[in-house]
Formats: sequence, structure tokens, C-alpha cells
Amino acid sequence: METRQYPHRRFNPLTGEWVLVSPHRLLRPWQGKVERLPEDQRPRYDPDCYLCPGNTRAGPVRNPAYQSTFVFDNDFPALLPEAATFPGESSALFRSEGEPGRCQVVCFSPRHDLSLPELSVSQIAAVIGAWTEQTRLLLEDPGIAHVQIFENKGELMGCSNPHPHSQIWATCHLPNEVQKELDHQRAYRERHGSSLLLGYLAQEQQRSERIVCANQHFTALVPYWAVWPFETLVLPHRAAGRLTDLNDKEIDALADLLKRLTTRYDNLFQCSFPYSMGFHQAPRTEDAGDFQLHMHFFPPLLRSPVVRKFMVGFEMLGMPQRDLTPEQAADRLRESSEVHYKEDRR
Repeated sequence: METRQYPHRRFNPLTGEWVLVSPHRLLRPWQGKVERLPEDQRPRYDPDCYLCPGNTRAGPVRNPAYQSTFVFDNDFPALLPEAATFPGESSALFRSEGEPGRCQVVCFSPRHDLSLPELSVSQIAAVIGAWTEQTRLLLEDPGIAHVQIFENKGELMGCSNPHPHSQIWATCHLPNEVQKELDHQRAYRERHGSSLLLGYLAQEQQRSERIVCANQHFTALVPYWAVWPFETLVLPHRAAGRLTDLNDKEIDALADLLKRLTTRYDNLFQCSFPYSMGFHQAPRTEDAGDFQLHMHFFPPLLRSPVVRKFMVGFEMLGMPQRDLTPEQAADRLRESSEVHYKEDRR
């Protein structure tokens, strides 16, 4: 048996956690579903969609006839500015505190039927521009410590509206994952005198086995410690803490990379590939200089559009586990075309 086919665990230096890798389990027989889902046929405009241009949202609010990206405050936010007055508890075993903040929605375009890989590079650049501007504006509020941009794509990921959009949650405290990544990046620099993620990227560029695609300014790769079947990490080639640190050429390069990567995802099983994705940016703290901007994609699909990974059993009670190795996942994604499968049918 090849060494990499043995069960082993891999360490995630960003979070300090381990993942169990069991590649030999791919040899076990599979008798589950592998058929394709029906083709997702959505109209350009849906009169019943509360995110389409000109339509009514919750209550009396009506969307403008927007022509590009559209940003608005979430009508049903998970965070409220007035939460600062929450009294909370402070005992050793019962501890709570208010979490004021803001939640926004960013519609990618007026088109109800076009997800990220189906937009043009310039349209994706406009979306990144909206994310960047909202990051800048939200961090002007001294009560905001962190800006989390994310997209839940598809019903499998709990998306409540099919009109392609993302969300921004701005919090007064650091979320758990960001705090772990900040702690480990800071500790790495203290030990080694260099950036954890830039050093990791340099070694991945030398090895090449997990890189999916790249351009002059960004690289997308399957991380060595990946948990989800086709998880990817998107990294800038230079030190940058937030989206606001990128210049115009880098924003265009990021748009190019996102179109190429998400097109490969859709082509993998010829479906609108579901995922949760998001940016991790430097928080507003005095010691956040060690934090490197990066982007995570966490897609659940494993074998087909209907066979997906769940966190169950040992993974919930012990530690995350995967059968497909990160190297095999990178191979599959590299083999996937950058011409969208819908274009091939035209």
C-alpha cells in the first residue's frame, strides 16, 4: 500500500486542530445515489423574489431597479446595534454578553439566474468592490471589531433565496474561527519571524500537487489539512490584511480567479455547485498585523450532486475525517474545465 494510502492525520496550523485522513476507504463499495439533479432552470427575473430589482421585500421596502450590485441592511438581521444594552451574566458557569452589530445583503447582479461563475470577470470585480467598500465603511464604526463576508450557495447550504447573493456580518467581538487563526498566525510569526500563510503558499508553489489554479496575484489550492471533499483556500501573493489593502489590479485578478475556480466547481458534477465560502480579514485590533487575508470554500458534495459529506458520528464526537485526500481532490479540480458546462451546450 502506498504510504499516502495509510490512515493518517494532518495538522491545520491556522486553527491548531487535526483532521483524520482515511484514503483506503475509497475502495469500499458504494451503493448510494449517484444520479444527477434536474437542471436548475431559473428565469432572468422572478416577480416573486424579494431580491430581484423593483420587487417588494419585507414590509413596505421596495428594491430599486438596480443594474449592478445592490447592498442593503438585512431585513431579518442576526445582529442588532441595540444588543449593546443586553445585561448578560458573568458567573464562572453562566456567562453571556451583548453582541451588537450589523448584517447586510449583497446581491451580485440584477439577474436571478446567474451565480458567481456565470457572471463576467468585470461583474465579479464589481461584487468584490462592493465587499471592499462595505468593509471600509463598517470598520469606520469604532464599535465594529470584525467584518465577515460569506456566501451560502444552494439549498444544500441552507440558502433561503435562490437569487445569487452574499452576506456581511459585522461584529463587535472576534468570531471563534478568526480568533483561532489570529492566535496561530501571531504565534507562528513570533517563532519563525515570517507569515504563516505566505510561507505556506511558497511551499505549496514549490510542491504544486495541491494547486488548482493561479494568476499573477492569487492562488487557489486544496489545503493540506482540508476537511471538506473539495475544500479550497484562496491566497494573495503578498502581505494583505483586508480587502481594503488590495489595489485595482489585484481586485481584477481575484475576480478572474474566482470565476475560474467556481466554474471548475460547477463543472465537477455539472450542477450549480453548493458551498459556503467567505473571507477571513484582519480584525480591528492593535496586534492584527500578523493576519493574512484569505478566502475559504467549504463545499459538501462528494461523489455526485446528491451525495454529500455530513459531519456525523466520529466527526462530531471525535475529530473531522475525510476519505478523498487533498491531493486527489486537487487533481479532480484541475481536470475540471474552466469553460462552464452550460457554455459547452450552446
